[in-house]
Amino acid sequence: MDKISIIVPCYNEEKVLPLFYAETAKAVADINDAECEFLFIDDGSSDHTPEILQSLTFRDKRCRYLSFSRNFGKEAAMYAGLQNATGDYCVLMDADLQHPPALLKEMYRVLKTEGYDCCAGFREDRTGEGYLRNFLSRSFYRLCERLCDLKMQDGAGDFRMMKRAMVDSILSCREYNRYMKGLFSFVGFDTKWIPFHNTPRAAGETKWSFLSLFRYAMDGIFSFSTMPVTLAGITGGLFFTVSALMGIALLILLLLHHTIGSLAPIVCLILFLNSIQLLFISVLGQYISKDYMENKNRPIYIVKRTGGF
Repeated sequence: MDKISIIVPCYNEEKVLPLFYAETAKAVADINDAECEFLFIDDGSSDHTPEILQSLTFRDKRCRYLSFSRNFGKEAAMYAGLQNATGDYCVLMDADLQHPPALLKEMYRVLKTEGYDCCAGFREDRTGEGYLRNFLSRSFYRLCERLCDLKMQDGAGDFRMMKRAMVDSILSCREYNRYMKGLFSFVGFDTKWIPFHNTPRAAGETKWSFLSLFRYAMDGIFSFSTMPVTLAGITGGLFFTVSALMGIALLILLLLHHTIGSLAPIVCLILFLNSIQLLFISVLGQYISKDYMENKNRPIYIVKRTGGF
């Protein structure tokens, strides 16, 4: 009999976890030809999430959990889940019930009968999200597709069921700076998309602020594209050409005994060019810092305690 591992990253999800477990357990009960396990990854929660996970392991032998020593981030939690899952099929889904458990049966059927390696949920709309957040998210995915040469359309998230071969390929990518949406595209494999409507969180509050989303977006771009460095070089070349032409023009005016006038435009130009230079130094610094973290070879996560193993 096949085994499905349901991997659930959790960070301060005490309000929604009982609801998630009840809904998902009811959904997987309809999958007759496969057994399921629940693998919860507590990403250093500061509320009662660990206690709830411990109680679930006592109530249901299918439940296991890992608890990190601190908050390592969702990317590390997903990696830990895939690394410790024992199923022939692995599912990644959020604990907030914005990923519909009812789709799990159809995902399994698709992988079992249609020859796909992955079946992923595709969010058709962003009902309930603000206009600014919606606009920024769509813009990021368009930018990422152009810069990173990866298929990352808006609405494609982490909610998916994968066969073991695809999971093993993702685990073989052991970089410290992880961006799972990029890795899903990078490893390839045939994916079928199933649409679903966006729904509000069942309980609790989102952990994603605009600042954290911005950092996450930058991680994705710098992890899968060297285009920012290329753009820095092209822009630097253009500004060098413009400044050289301006310098020649000023020299000609001086030789012809023309007065130059106020120095304010020249000062502004110098400040502008210096700001561009500092910006591109920052771009290079991002790549150097990521390489620095990779070379440290630190663990992606550290487990404090486990349950159900």
